Amino acid sequence: MNEIYTNNYVIVAIFLILGVLLPVATVSFVGPLLRPKKPTREKQTTYESGNIPVGDSWVRFNVKYYIFALMFVIFDVETLFLYPWAVAYKELGLFALVEMVIFISLLVVGLIYAWRKKVLEWN
Repeated sequence: MNEIYTNNYVIVAIFLILGVLLPVATVSFVGPLLRPKKPTREKQTTYESGNIPVGDSWVRFNVKYYIFALMFVIFDVETLFLYPWAVAYKELGLFALVEMVIFISLLVVGLIYAWRKKVLEWN
């Protein structure tokens, strides 16, 4: 009985090792051998389209743009979680309803917090 469990752990360990080593070996050794190496002056510029870059590449952006985008991603993921829940609602029962109410209430608290901090105002 103990050998069965040991075999399962060995198989999992082999897959974990392969899952780490194969991508590392591919990126480190096989990739440099197969990819083309023809660097030119045009390819090393910012744009490969032939246009000359204008201005500095280190431009400061307002952090509100990133926060606004992050808020969009959060509420986009919310809809991603709501759809499967709504499809399987009858099979899941009351427990899933309580879990979804907790999930939505946490998101509403986050939305109220962002609203009070005036993150959603676009100036």
